[in-house]
Amino acid sequence: MKTPLNAVIKGVAAAALILSFTSGCSPARQVHRHASRTLQGPAFQAQLTGLLLLDLQAGDTLYAHNPLKPFTPASNVKLLTLYAALKTLPERLPALAYTMAGDTLVAWGTANPAALHPDLADSTAFHFMQGFPRVALVNTHLEDPAWGPGWSWDDFDQYYTPTRSAFPAYGNLLRVIRGDDSLRVWPMAFRDSIFPEAGRYARTPEHNRFFLDPQPGDTLEVPLVTDPQRERQLWSQALGKPVLPYPARPGGNLKVLDGPQADSVYRRMMQTSDNFLAEQLMLMVSATLGDTLGFGRARDYVLDTYLADLPQRPKWVDGSGLSRYNLICPGSVVHLLRKLHREIPPERLLPLLAQGGANGTLKDWYRSPEGPYLFGKTGSLSNNHNLSGYLRTRSGKWVVFAFMNNHYLDSGTAVKARMEALLTWVREHY
Repeated sequence: MKTPLNAVIKGVAAAALILSFTSGCSPARQVHRHASRTLQGPAFQAQLTGLLLLDLQAGDTLYAHNPLKPFTPASNVKLLTLYAALKTLPERLPALAYTMAGDTLVAWGTANPAALHPDLADSTAFHFMQGFPRVALVNTHLEDPAWGPGWSWDDFDQYYTPTRSAFPAYGNLLRVIRGDDSLRVWPMAFRDSIFPEAGRYARTPEHNRFFLDPQPGDTLEVPLVTDPQRERQLWSQALGKPVLPYPARPGGNLKVLDGPQADSVYRRMMQTSDNFLAEQLMLMVSATLGDTLGFGRARDYVLDTYLADLPQRPKWVDGSGLSRYNLICPGSVVHLLRKLHREIPPERLLPLLAQGGANGTLKDWYRSPEGPYLFGKTGSLSNNHNLSGYLRTRSGKWVVFAFMNNHYLDSGTAVKARMEALLTWVREHY
């Protein structure tokens, strides 16, 4: 049953009151006092801040500041996407679904993001389709626009905004790597579509015509313009044979071709904050519910079926967090992290997350010669930076936290440094 908001508020207040009267100089009281003093500083007062710290094992609230106030989460949304995928998708993601129409393989798009991806390098669908003389794709069942609601239109040529599609390939990206005396291009079909002219954008808005002048050592990525016809052309060029359109999902039960290990996709999504993988995974969730691909259907199913107990229902509008329309409170993020910890073994869960000082978006932060002690997910948009996850203290305790910073005018580096200082203090003293 969903927890009423007033009950959550009263619970947080009661926990703080109990700490103030009974904890004395206990580690919990020290954390509360230090965090309260820190957040009263001028830098934090000049922005909107939310911070919730809980003892993971005991469930005790160590500190709560704006725990039920909605924040723009940016890529912290991917925690919702991860949970959705873990609860609904198999251990091997479906590469495609298929049937035969005479000698023609009819392949139905499952939104699998790994096919021919330059980093995941999954060739399952490619090799399977190569084994048939004729191939037809069902790839017109995406009911959403290629871009999510609230995405910045002038980011269309940025590596972090690949479009969504039913049967993607190559991560829906052009990748160009310049060596000392070579130029490598994926997909190769666009090698002659790259021009060195300088311009405001790296690609024309409506066509796959690119303006790049890579220097030795550069790796450049630009989203492709995609639609069902261009998608079929891309697969035709990759397979070296015609790929036909197919009007609708064939009747009867389709067979499913097992694709990549799901955790390999989840790990990259969470550690590098890959927006394309997040968007496609939510479409894959929707594919388990019907014959069309749509984010809204997947979101509503997950919220109603698995996350109805969140303290506050989030405004969740995309899988990646690119949209500024997303809103979620720290209390709901921490509740989600606690559910993940209860339902997914730590030996599987923690390696999926970015690890302080070790990899992904936390590689340069929270370093320790003793190895990672912070496992989490960052979320950044201009003037917004958030971090949520799990913190292992020197005493062996675990703290689950959501630390959200919105609407600051300072540099992102300065905000991250202040967050690191506070969370590191908690590690040392709790």
